[in-house]
Amino acid sequence: MSVIALSAGEPNVFDGDAPDRICRRPTRAELHPHPSPTPARGRALVYAGGGYLQLMHDKEGVEVAQWLNTLGLDAYVLVHRLPGQDGHPFDIALQDGVAALDHLAALPPLPLLHVGLSSGGHLAGVMACRRKSAGAVIAYAPLNANHRDHKFPPAKPDFAPPEKQAFYDAWPIGIASQPHGLPKCPVFLAYALHDPIVPVQHALNLIVAAQQHGLDVEAHVFPQAEHGFALRGLDGTHDQWPALAARWMASKLTG
Repeated sequence: MSVIALSAGEPNVFDGDAPDRICRRPTRAELHPHPSPTPARGRALVYAGGGYLQLMHDKEGVEVAQWLNTLGLDAYVLVHRLPGQDGHPFDIALQDGVAALDHLAALPPLPLLHVGLSSGGHLAGVMACRRKSAGAVIAYAPLNANHRDHKFPPAKPDFAPPEKQAFYDAWPIGIASQPHGLPKCPVFLAYALHDPIVPVQHALNLIVAAQQHGLDVEAHVFPQAEHGFALRGLDGTHDQWPALAARWMASKLTG
């Protein structure tokens, strides 16, 4: 299927070759469709990570979409613009995410799942707070402890560019005292216990909020995993996470 443009601008260009393409300077919002080879039982919007500085298009986008296809899901990889890059506002990724949701909402109805890894998991959490959906699968994502008032470790400096820090400050997923901090759908979490890039406190904060506010959150923390394990770096007990997530998604699509 053809790429779907969600905003004005030139088509995106990717650095490198498949399966390691990276989008370092997105020029427009795009959806890259990956239809299920069988009749779809649901639809997934996939958000690749890259620290809101670039997008790991193949590793955390296309490969995830192809895995979701094996589970009977139509998958759409979002290429969104980046906060502060080329003069974009702090919430440009949110704007592009909403445009993607609007496009998918105009299609024949299917249950919708958000699937995001790393910073893409943060954006998946943001989208899960915007509208009701079947659920959100989030792995090693900086959900909340990058917020200026909730940082871990506490002395962590602000992120550059300032728009990136402002986006984390505006959307700390799982901090109930902050505006729009609680997802409107069930959430599945997969985290690395010893991840120095995205500490497990991001998951723990959401787990505490789930306990206090009656949210539906399933969380798995893996001791051998490194940041960015995705579907490649599975040398350890986190080799179970795709099967655990598949079981969870099946339950949310049929529940």
